[in-house]
Parts: sequence; structure tokens; C-alpha cells
Amino acid sequence: MDPVTPEDRKWYYNPETGEVSAGKQGSWASRMGPYDSEEEARHAMDIARRRNREADSLDREDDSWGEAPSWERGTGD
Repeated sequence: MDPVTPEDRKWYYNPETGEVSAGKQGSWASRMGPYDSEEEARHAMDIARRRNREADSLDREDDSWGEAPSWERGTGD
């Protein structure tokens, strides 16, 4: 009998089938997770959308450097 690892106690979501499974099943390419609970895994797509929005917001903040440098503003000289 194989020992149970902590990863075996995690939950995963398969975006291709919409199924949730306990432990790693199938290819890594069709598996999202790990999640701590079955319920959390069922909301994997919602979690991914929220994290993407948060990351996009941080990217926009990072891209906002404030006022352009004087050589780009055109000082009228």
C-alpha cells in the first residue's frame, strides 16, 4: 500500500470536464489546484478569474509611473 501524501488530500478541478477530484488525477495540463476542500475546487474558475483581475490591477498600478519625464513632456524650449 502506498503511503498517503499531503497532495493526496488536496482537491483538483479539471477545466476540460468540469469535474472535481481528490488527489492528482489525469494530466497536469488539465488540472487546476491544489485546493484545500472540494467546495473550493468547485469554484476554481471563479478563483482564477478573481486572481486574474487582481493581477491585472497590480499590472496597471505598476505601469502607472505618474508624470512623464521632462524630456518626454516637451518643455517648449
